[in-house]
Amino acid sequence: MTQPKYPNIKVQLTGRDGNAFFILARTKKALERAGVSEDEINDFMKEAKSGDYDNLLQTVMKWVDVK
Repeated sequence: MTQPKYPNIKVQLTGRDGNAFFILARTKKALERAGVSEDEINDFMKEAKSGDYDNLLQTVMKWVDVK
């Protein structure tokens, strides 16, 4: 598995609500707290919402370190 774009940003998804909106909000908040630019966050959101639930999970794992 390749390293995520922001490996220093950790988002815990295991043992949490698997709802897509929860995952999006949790990841967006982590990106904001880490000081990622608004443009980058918008790119993440667009990519994450561009497909199905599996695409969402793959996109999150591509951008941040998922626990």
